[in-house]
Amino acid sequence: MSSALHSQAAIDRARAALEADEGAAVGAHVAAVTEDECAVAHYFEADLPAYRGWQWCAVLAASPGGEMTVSETALLPGPGALTAPEFVPWDRRVQAGDLAPGDLLPPAVDDPRIEPGYLLTGDPEADEVAGEIGVNLERVMTRLGREEAAARWFDSDFGPEAEMARGTRFHCGDCAFYLPLAGMLGAAFGVCGNEYAADGRVVHAHYGCGAHSSTAPPSGAGSPAYEPYDDGAVESHELVHPVALTAVDEIELGVPQDALRSV
Repeated sequence: MSSALHSQAAIDRARAALEADEGAAVGAHVAAVTEDECAVAHYFEADLPAYRGWQWCAVLAASPGGEMTVSETALLPGPGALTAPEFVPWDRRVQAGDLAPGDLLPPAVDDPRIEPGYLLTGDPEADEVAGEIGVNLERVMTRLGREEAAARWFDSDFGPEAEMARGTRFHCGDCAFYLPLAGMLGAAFGVCGNEYAADGRVVHAHYGCGAHSSTAPPSGAGSPAYEPYDDGAVESHELVHPVALTAVDEIELGVPQDALRSV
């Protein structure tokens, strides 16, 4: 049966079906691909604007001893055809930093990073504790969500391996400007409160910079490379050649000539 589906008669049948179904000119026969023992797909060149490299396809089928029929026809991309990239759902295309003012970005229905919180019990003391740790919220971060956040922060520009951290012996964990986070993340992360450093950033406890609260001020005064220079001191110098003033100079300067000669 396969030989009959590969015959010239099968090619002519496929071409006629394409011309009738698609209503377009069909080019030269390109290939015949056996789909299974009862079906063969015939491919033809398709000379269509904006479809360079695409091919017409007609699938012929026939059971043993049965009549050959056309199962389907289609226009398909060939090996060198220009095709659109594979479709990616929007929730997988969004990247960090894409969110703009006014945008709405709801979490996925089964987002593994969040889980339902617990309702209030009605007990004031219990609810107060629940409020402090956040279990009365509608949703809270799962352990997986917190671990993923910690991994991102660890590898960020404010982690322990950052260039700034490697350039100092100080650590944020013992800095007065370090504000630890609440919960399990507080063991390794906090927020910098120094406006001259990583202000408002989540930093690792082993991140560090030169603006640490224990940084000692420079010793001495002025430039550490030179002695301080007091440009306000009065210096006296003896004139080698006394300046001779005329009567006009004496009047304009208001200084007697005898006084200048004695300097």
